[in-house]
Amino acid sequence: MQTNFTPAQLADPHIAESEAILRKCVHCGFCTATCPTYVTLGNELDSPRGRIYLIKDMLENGRPADAEIVTHIDRCLSCLACVTTCPSGVDYMHLIDHARIHIEETYKRPLMNRLTRSVLAAVLPYPGRFRLALNLARLGQPFKGLMRRIPALNPFVAMLDLAPRSIPAPSPFAKPGRHQPQAERRGRVAILTGCAQLVLDPAINEATIRLLARLGVEVVVPGGEVCCGSLVHHMGREEQALASARANIDVWMREIEAGGLDAIIITASGCGTTIKDYGHMLRLDPAYADKAARISALAKDITEYLAALDLPSHMPRGITVAYHSACSMQHGQRITLAPKLLLKAAGFTVRDPAEGHLCCGSAGTYNIMQPEISGELRARKVRNIEATKADIIATGNIGCITQIATGTDMPILHTVELLDWAYGGDMPVKLRRLKVAAS
Repeated sequence: MQTNFTPAQLADPHIAESEAILRKCVHCGFCTATCPTYVTLGNELDSPRGRIYLIKDMLENGRPADAEIVTHIDRCLSCLACVTTCPSGVDYMHLIDHARIHIEETYKRPLMNRLTRSVLAAVLPYPGRFRLALNLARLGQPFKGLMRRIPALNPFVAMLDLAPRSIPAPSPFAKPGRHQPQAERRGRVAILTGCAQLVLDPAINEATIRLLARLGVEVVVPGGEVCCGSLVHHMGREEQALASARANIDVWMREIEAGGLDAIIITASGCGTTIKDYGHMLRLDPAYADKAARISALAKDITEYLAALDLPSHMPRGITVAYHSACSMQHGQRITLAPKLLLKAAGFTVRDPAEGHLCCGSAGTYNIMQPEISGELRARKVRNIEATKADIIATGNIGCITQIATGTDMPILHTVELLDWAYGGDMPVKLRRLKVAAS
């Protein structure tokens, strides 16, 4: 793609990076075939190629974002299926990140939209506030019908629809501390405590810590961790995202200096994609650039780490699993085989749903901010999963778990919960009523 940025514009390293990304695009359109919003809406401007044109026009002319650009950029899920598909290596992820920052800096959103985004940024990354909000959601349930009549309140209706009926008690595994290996020592890792997952499903990290300890890995739960920054990063609130990244880097660097770390284990693939990008996000910060790159290199999805431990094979349990590959796992981190191979080695029969490359519609806060498109994507995903006739669903991201669970009665668990069970742990609570699990 030909560009016409001025030398003065290219002096800005962010503009220079975006210009280099834009120039790689050859207009081939391969991305349109795998873009969930283009497949759903059929609008060229809701495809990666269309958004690239809009971003180029906005940045090249140095003008503020307008309502049309914001509409189509906001509809992007950042699923990154286009990055996997693109034959030219267009770095769409960092281009859309830059566009969102530019929008945040130059566009004044409607009042209710600003309010909704501010509420999400002020609540979701903070476990205490999020737990309180979920408890308060019960009070709002009787008013959903009335709220549905007011379009501006649709995001709040979506929040109520997604809110679980019950909230797990706080987990003792989330407290800072060290979990000693129960077998011959094989390594030492830190685990990301997380924010939303910590409240919605603490059993995921509990299973991870138990499994790693049994396998001989010391697990450190560091004190002082905060949200990875992903949620606000995708809203264009870059300073808030970078502040979270710096805080976590400081925490993990202390652990590295205290006793060394073989890896930083992440059990939410959305967080993993962002943490693996800390090196890029902080590349211009002289105080953090090197440390951020080191942390990104240590970040590992739990299945990525387990695959390197060479686990023994296991007797089959006679359970069929539909594996849903989260977008942040398959497109963001390019981890595609490890989760399925681990499940197969643990004795599960694994089935791949059709259209596995398409997003389920969760995408951080997307299912709140774009509930209609998200709902269509969820229904399509659930149809494909249920068509496998599997007994249960496994995935590696809390957002996908929450999203898909609202559309099906099939039990859905994190991959590591099944692996913990297969290698000596207790049966997951979600499976105790499943007849095949008890057989």
